[in-house]
Amino acid sequence: MHNNSEGQYGRTHSMDPPSQSRAMVVRQQSGSHWWMLVVFLLIVGVCALGWFVYKRVKETSALAAGAGAGARNRAINVVTAKVQRGDMDIYLQGLGTVVPLNTVTVRSRVDGQLMKINFTEGQLVHQGDLLAEIDPRPSQAQLAQAKGQLAKDQASLKDAQVELTRYQQLLKQNFSVTQQQVDTQAALVQQLQGSIESDQGQIDNANVQISYCNIQAPLTGLVGLRLVDPGNIVHAADTNGLLVINQVQPISVIFTIPEDQIEQVLENGNDGKGLVVDAFDANFKTRSATGQVLAMDNQADPTSGTIRIKASFPNGNNVLYPNEFVNTKLLVKTMRGAVIVPSEAVQFGPDNMTFAWVLKGDDTVELRDIKVGPTEGNQTVVLQGLTPDENVVTEGVDKLQNGTKVMSRHSGATTRPASRARSGRGGRGARAGAATRPGGATRPSGAATNLNQTGSNGSRGARGRAGTRPTTEPAE
Repeated sequence: MHNNSEGQYGRTHSMDPPSQSRAMVVRQQSGSHWWMLVVFLLIVGVCALGWFVYKRVKETSALAAGAGAGARNRAINVVTAKVQRGDMDIYLQGLGTVVPLNTVTVRSRVDGQLMKINFTEGQLVHQGDLLAEIDPRPSQAQLAQAKGQLAKDQASLKDAQVELTRYQQLLKQNFSVTQQQVDTQAALVQQLQGSIESDQGQIDNANVQISYCNIQAPLTGLVGLRLVDPGNIVHAADTNGLLVINQVQPISVIFTIPEDQIEQVLENGNDGKGLVVDAFDANFKTRSATGQVLAMDNQADPTSGTIRIKASFPNGNNVLYPNEFVNTKLLVKTMRGAVIVPSEAVQFGPDNMTFAWVLKGDDTVELRDIKVGPTEGNQTVVLQGLTPDENVVTEGVDKLQNGTKVMSRHSGATTRPASRARSGRGGRGARAGAATRPGGATRPSGAATNLNQTGSNGSRGARGRAGTRPTTEPAE
């Protein structure tokens, strides 16, 4: 039994190696087939995903192309304005200071006590009004003394004249009177006559001093704050004075303009005298007064590059106040029969090129090169490129191209194009930022710089929105 067992075990051990080898081969073949299946499935998945992405891209491109075609065929809402012919006033703007036409510091001309004040601070006084009174008694005493001396000298003169007449008669009768005595008496008479004239001068001076005790307004104007109170002793040598009077009717404004605009002022002749000047508030919204140029300074300020101009204003309502800052507009020229458009219609391209979108009769727009002149307010003069009664686009220029179909709204009223049954509201996006033109890059900063408002060539950059001119024109 033992041997059989051993034999059995021996046989069993002798058969194990071949069976194990076959099992390992089967397992290796099964593992290879599994990895090949995984790789195959991955390849199939990638191909399916690629096909799906390709179809989606193709469908999206088709939809985008259709949407683009629809967008090209859809009209764009714009706002238009009509080109007009009219007169344009050309102004030069400046910053000025209100200056009294005359300023007087009223001082006492005699020494004495200030007895009374006859004015109110801030009051409008007129020339000759009594402002203050100074104690007149010292001057009145001097007047009385001068009059007494005059009476004394007059009596002495009368006595000397009688003696001179007697000496002259005795000399003719050859009495004991010499010619020398007659001449001496005549000299005494002349001396007394001189004393009388001196006494009269003293009297006149005393009267003047008494009149100085009543201080009167030398001109019509506004009184400032009182500088001396009643009861104080004032002197003719005091530097501060009693009060200050500013003449405000009329009043003057001194303003400055750039030195390169002097020629426009001189073109009107007479050094600009008589040109109309308007004074405005700080916001340039309310016109305070209208006046005329009085004079222009004889030299420019090299530090600021400006020149000062003085203008006079009637100021009947006292709206202009001394030392107040105001904005000024100097009318230098009026362009008669000029072609005028809203400044929003003027667009800028590279190299300061200016253009406008013109509405055609078939409800499409056309890009038009223009040459602009001066700008005043929200209006710009067009020197070349537009004619009156044409319509130009003022809002909604961002998406325009040559031949673009538009729906226009003119001056607040909706205009229906012939190809549309209804019209939409004009786009207002152009006011929010710089206008861009399709097919070209955005205009670099500084490309559209405003020219001098009223330069010697009469041109100024329009205040419309900046835009860029396309490098290539799209096909219609």
